[in-house]
Amino acid sequence: MPARPRGGLGRGLEALIPQGVEPAGPDLVPLDVIQANPYQPRSSMDAEQLRSLASSIHEHGVLQPLLVQQDNDRYRLIAGHRRLEAARLAGLDRVPVVVRAADPDDNSLLLALVENVQRADLSPLDEAGAYRELGRRFGLSTEEIAAKTGRSRSAVANCVRLLDLYPEVKELLGNGSITEGHARALLPLRDRGQQLQAANQVVDRGLNVRQTETLVKSLLGRTNPKPPRRTDPDFERMEERFRERLGTKVSLSGSPSGGRITIHYYSEEELNGLYETIIGDR
Repeated sequence: MPARPRGGLGRGLEALIPQGVEPAGPDLVPLDVIQANPYQPRSSMDAEQLRSLASSIHEHGVLQPLLVQQDNDRYRLIAGHRRLEAARLAGLDRVPVVVRAADPDDNSLLLALVENVQRADLSPLDEAGAYRELGRRFGLSTEEIAAKTGRSRSAVANCVRLLDLYPEVKELLGNGSITEGHARALLPLRDRGQQLQAANQVVDRGLNVRQTETLVKSLLGRTNPKPPRRTDPDFERMEERFRERLGTKVSLSGSPSGGRITIHYYSEEELNGLYETIIGDR
C-alpha cells in the first residue's frame, strides 16, 4: 500500500516522524478543540504580519496544515501557532491538520522549534530561549541541539549568548532597534550601564556592527577611542555575511587586491564550532 502524503510538512519535520508511523490527514477540525502548544518558542507575534496572514487565509484558506497530536477528543498544537491565530482572526471555524502519532511531550518543543527555525520565523531571543530550554529540559548538548535543528554548533552557542544581554538591550533587539550582530558585539560589556550606553549610541548614531565593535573596545579600555573609519561598502557587506555564516566577529582589512581576514572566538566550544563549520571535520 502506498504511503499517505504527509501534507507538506517539510523535510525537517518529516525526518522527526518515526519510520513506519504515518500521520492521518490532512483533516478539517474545529478551532475550539485545538489546544495551544505549552512549549511554543514564539513569545510574541507582529500584529501587522498577523493581519496580513489573516487576510490571505480569508481569501485562500490555510494552505499548509497545522501539525497536531491527538489527546482524547482534543488536539494539541505542535506547529502552526501563527496560522491558528490568523485563522481565528479571519473568522474560520475549522482548519486543516496533520495528526502526528502520540508521543512523549519531549518532542513537542523540538518539533515547534524546528519548524520555526527552518522558516527563519523566530526572533533571535525566542530562538535563543528555545535552544536553552532544549538544553535544560532534555539535557541536550550544544552539538546535539545543532544536529537536531540543522544549525552549526557555533551558531547555536552564539545565539544562546544573547540571553546574557541586560533587559533594556534585549528590548532594543526585540523591537528591531539593533540587529543580532550589534547585540553580539555588545556582549563583552558586562557592566549594565556601559552596555546600555553603548546600545543607545548604536541607535542614536546609526552605527554598523564594525563601528559597534570599535566602540565596545574603547569602553573596555582596550584601545584609545577613534572616530569610526570609512570603509569600502563591499567590505562591510562581506564582513556582515561572514558574521552571519560563522556566528562570530569577523574583520576584513586591506583592499580587494590583498589583505587579511580575522575570525574571533570567545571559548573553546566556539573554536571547535568554527573549525567544524569551515573544515567540516568532527
